[in-house]
Amino acid sequence: MSTPSADSLQPIELYDGPGHLIRRAQQIAVARFYEVNGRHITPIQYVILRTLGESPGIDQVTLAQLIALDTSTTADIAARLESKGLILREVLPRRQRRLLLTAQGEAVLLALKPGVGVLYRSLMSSLEPAERSELMRLLRKFVRLHAKHKTNRSLFGVRLG
Repeated sequence: MSTPSADSLQPIELYDGPGHLIRRAQQIAVARFYEVNGRHITPIQYVILRTLGESPGIDQVTLAQLIALDTSTTADIAARLESKGLILREVLPRRQRRLLLTAQGEAVLLALKPGVGVLYRSLMSSLEPAERSELMRLLRKFVRLHAKHKTNRSLFGVRLG
């Protein structure tokens, strides 16, 4: 991936910047998630429940890698889900934790799945089928190309946190 020259960079209007638009799209998606599914589970808690439903018994570190969260945030969310009775965290050797859905967690996940389908269709309904495909293709490409950058570093290698 080449770096654009200073001459090729045009000034970006504040509200047209990719970071701003991605943040706004995330805000819209989260707001719609709550409208459709209620507020008892957050979108990231849903992702964790769904991942555990698809990969029962994985450890917390693997979960964090699969969902692209840092391990401490993943541990905090897992502890909250455990306190709600939705998952079990079993201690393994070397202080790892194996994660499993409880029966209640499976029921919550099952109850949320139809709403998530409604949410997806709702978010994408204003786009033509080709636009939906293109948006998803570009989002996947964007994430794939930029996932190599650590979240606590800028693109220029300067430590942010």
